[in-house]
Amino acid sequence: MTIHGNDKKTRGLGGSPPCMVVALLCAGLFSAPLAVHAREGGKIYVVSTLTDYAAIAREIGGDKVKVEAIAKGDEDSHFVLPKPSYADRLSRADLFLTTGLDLELWAPSVIDKSQNGLIREGQVGYVAVSDGIAMLEIPKIVDRGQGGVHVYGNPHVHTSPINAKVIATNIAIGLKKVDSKNEAYYAAGLKKFKNAIDERLYGKELVALLGGKTLDRLAQSGNLISFLEGKEVGGAKLIEKLGGWMQEMRPLRGKKLVTYHKNWIYFSQLFGIDVIGEVEPKPSIPPSPGDVERLIENMKRLDVKVVLAANFYDENKVKMICRSVGAKPIIVPLSVEGTPQVKNYFQLVDTWVNSLRTGYGIR
Repeated sequence: MTIHGNDKKTRGLGGSPPCMVVALLCAGLFSAPLAVHAREGGKIYVVSTLTDYAAIAREIGGDKVKVEAIAKGDEDSHFVLPKPSYADRLSRADLFLTTGLDLELWAPSVIDKSQNGLIREGQVGYVAVSDGIAMLEIPKIVDRGQGGVHVYGNPHVHTSPINAKVIATNIAIGLKKVDSKNEAYYAAGLKKFKNAIDERLYGKELVALLGGKTLDRLAQSGNLISFLEGKEVGGAKLIEKLGGWMQEMRPLRGKKLVTYHKNWIYFSQLFGIDVIGEVEPKPSIPPSPGDVERLIENMKRLDVKVVLAANFYDENKVKMICRSVGAKPIIVPLSVEGTPQVKNYFQLVDTWVNSLRTGYGIR
């Protein structure tokens, strides 16, 4: 017997005498909202807000999980319209993955409509994947006149591969809580994913020499390249050992970039790209003709040659701005499954890296 929700009608306790409540407690049924649902084939049913979290959950959970995402990969997660089918999914979910900030403002209402006490915030089946991430762009003053301001900081945390490891850790913790008998399996999946991120980010040889944690610390402080250039091993500078996405993006360090929305702050900071402005004058506010004109003038003055935009924004506007200044429009998926070719997180980052290299004329 599984009981969901916090209201009396849902629990079936409305008007019940105290003795019945005591009997339920003694029988252990009152704690049923924390019990894992009996899934078909014994799999844990995971529902995520974004496809990126779903993709990482599949990497960790393997054949122990069935995972579905609510937002589509080519959809702006700020503006998902709740549907009854979303509440139906969550009513059956063992684990719910969300950013845990104020990106998916639609999520709480879907949780409420699901009447699933297991996945409410603070319960065992709720995972805030951003927990532990060092947030950027936390506003000092919250002023809605500045557009779609995020009070906890920029929520597009998945654009940094380092953050992806934190996201994966939080997902693994959630899976272990709702399916403790497979704890070792999830731990192994997490280790494999984090090792793969390290090697894809820095190259296998450098990871073997310094370890992922040390490299992450240097990269997030902005000191990785200078550290590697100043150290030697066996008569060779460590910078020669750098591989992966960091090496591929190294020619782009210091390059100027315009983005459509503030989606890319974690990515640009990690790889040392200088974002000088956005097409949107304020987050989630469409640009006026005057805004576009001012942006074009600024791009000409600073000689900006690339505009980066997620593929759910106005592609024609991006191309028009680029034509005005002789820049390259780079239109990419922001999330896994944003295009048919991007099926996992590694392919997503590959797409960003390769597209930007092409935009800046680097082969």
